[in-house]
Formats: sequence, structure tokens, C-alpha cells
Amino acid sequence: MLGSILVALTAAAGAVASPLELITRSTPAGTGTNNGFFYSFWTDGAGQVTYNNGDAGSYDVTWQNVGNFVAGKGWNPGAARVVTYNGTWNGANVNSYLSVYGWTRNPLIEYYVVESFGTYNPSSGATKLGSVQSDGGTYDVYRTQRVNQPSIDGTSTFYQFWSVRQQKRVGGSVTMQNHFDAWESAGLKLGTHNYQILATEGYQSSGSAKITVEQS
Repeated sequence: MLGSILVALTAAAGAVASPLELITRSTPAGTGTNNGFFYSFWTDGAGQVTYNNGDAGSYDVTWQNVGNFVAGKGWNPGAARVVTYNGTWNGANVNSYLSVYGWTRNPLIEYYVVESFGTYNPSSGATKLGSVQSDGGTYDVYRTQRVNQPSIDGTSTFYQFWSVRQQKRVGGSVTMQNHFDAWESAGLKLGTHNYQILATEGYQSSGSAKITVEQS
């Protein structure tokens, strides 16, 4: 009888997944391609960030007590495309941004078209250089500088170009040509495009997002 019980218990234990099998495996930090889209996931290593690539241009990310991270899907190289996206972003009450985000080289430029931001406006303290009407809203244009900070070329000093939407939203189309033209009119010149993604960024905060991006 005891032998039968042991056999039954052994069989039952074998049918239960191990703890390792129950863990959702997240995409490691880095860059790559997934289901026809480029993705980038960068973190400074503080706190916990779980990023997962989904079908086509979709991804989800959850973060807790982070230092800083940026993650999302899009294209490499970037271009003057119309970026269309939708989803959910639980960052409105914390320090987080949702934006079309990219880099150029020669010159090295980090750029943001911010669709929504939480408790902190990332352009705070910057000088406004103008504004642009695009995709049913008004975006304010700024330039800031980063000194000895992480970049696609390692630790560098570079400018950031910003278009920050006044009417916050989560979902819609972003006509990148309009922003490139507005920046150029303000004397802000981009270089050769590197990647361009619909990014979720968090800074010293906790939150989550689930986004799908496509090119119109």
C-alpha cells in the first residue's frame, strides 16, 4: 500500500512544472530583431525591468523601483515615416515617457517625439525653440545637452532634440517628417539615422506598458 502511495506521489510530482518552468522568460537587455521589427532594451541595472517582445510590433514592459530604462520596438534605420501605435501605458502618475525615440550619428543626436509624460516634463529647464502642429496636436520644440552620458557610441557628450506634445495621448499616428522639418527650421540638424522605436522610458519609478507599433 505504501509503495502504491509513493508511486502515485512520484507521478503527481512529475506532472507539476518546476519553478524554473513557471518563470516568464523576459528578453535580455540589448538590441535585435523580432517578428520583422527592430527592438532596443537598455537599462542602467537599477531596480527590476521585465521586457517582452510580442507578435509583430508589439511589446510589453513592467518596471519596479528602477533607475532608468528605455525599451521598445520600431526600425533600424530610422526615417521620416508615419509611426502609428496603440496600447496601454501605466505611467501617467510616475516619472515616465511614451515617445518616438531614436538616434543619429554624425552628429550624434538622441531625439524624442514625446506623446505623453507622467509627473515630470522631460523638457523642464530647456529653452523653447518653437512649436509644430502635427497629427491633431501642438508639439513644443526644445534642445538639451547631455555631457558624458550613455549613448549608442558609449559614454559621450551629445545633444537631445525634443518635440513634446501638449495634448497628451496614448495612441495615434506620428508624422516624423513634420518634426524633422521643425527641428531643422530651429537650427537642429540630424545626422545619419540609426534606430527609431516607439519607446517606453521610466526614471526612478514603477509602472507598466503594453504597446503595438506599425508603419502607416
